Amino acid sequence: MTSAIHDQVLLPGGTFTMGSDEFYPDEQPVHEREVAPFRIDRYAVTNEQYAAFVDDTGYVTVAERELDPANFEGADPADLVPGAMVFTPTPGPVDLRDWRNWWRWQPGAYWRRPFGPESSIDERLRHPVVHIAFEDAQAYARWAGLRLPTETEHEYAARGGLDGKRFAWGDEPYPGGVPQANSWLGRFPYDNQGVGDAAPVGSYEPNGFGLYDMTGNVWEWTTDFYTPRHLRLSDKPVDAGKRANLLAAASAQDGFPSIPRRVLKGGSHLCSPDYCLRFRPAARSPQAEDTGMSHIGFRLVGDV
Repeated sequence: MTSAIHDQVLLPGGTFTMGSDEFYPDEQPVHEREVAPFRIDRYAVTNEQYAAFVDDTGYVTVAERELDPANFEGADPADLVPGAMVFTPTPGPVDLRDWRNWWRWQPGAYWRRPFGPESSIDERLRHPVVHIAFEDAQAYARWAGLRLPTETEHEYAARGGLDGKRFAWGDEPYPGGVPQANSWLGRFPYDNQGVGDAAPVGSYEPNGFGLYDMTGNVWEWTTDFYTPRHLRLSDKPVDAGKRANLLAAASAQDGFPSIPRRVLKGGSHLCSPDYCLRFRPAARSPQAEDTGMSHIGFRLVGDV
């Protein structure tokens, strides 16, 4: 397989200002980063593209695989069925400190059945593929002859040449009251006056580099291990596998193996100013390698 099915943009590389000191601590410190030229997908990988990969290789994603009872001591074997986490709006206001209020475990959910066994991607072929774990994205990248971006490459690309701004289009989240990306509009997680779901790729205007949905729509995997702040070259890496994260055990003391975390970039359609203002180039989030969700996808890059 070659990268022929990927529409990529050649970026010149250079030095840019990475990070932010205005929002979340893990986006600090603000610093200059240099990035070499590279090519990057104009759009996130779609259901149609991922289906071509699966049809060609027979690959089975993490969400489709049987669960090993040995990894879930004390759990009822009847509950250990393949599935994934699916966002579910609440009927009204809830405690925003507890993500379990709006995420549910859905048996039978995976990339081809994104909301459960009765759902389908038949009308969603141009939507970004979701429920993709890090391993699933890496497998696709090898097949395509490409790779996942680093965190630095993703942020450089997301800024679109607009250095030092809060958003990919400037400093205002909704200039003139018009959304520039697919994010949550209204009170989270019960009143969404926007799309309310991932949108087909390319539904919003591109950034300055001609790239679509680099912020908003779905979070995207990078190859970097997560650290609670940007590391300087002199810093020693921390053990990202020991850090608490959504849906993953914080440590082996929980009775589960510790899972390494990678950096997600770009935010998603669930990002709301009253809860998660992360549809910005500098935003980042830790995610366990083995956990895909209904708002996580990816795009690929290529070397020059």
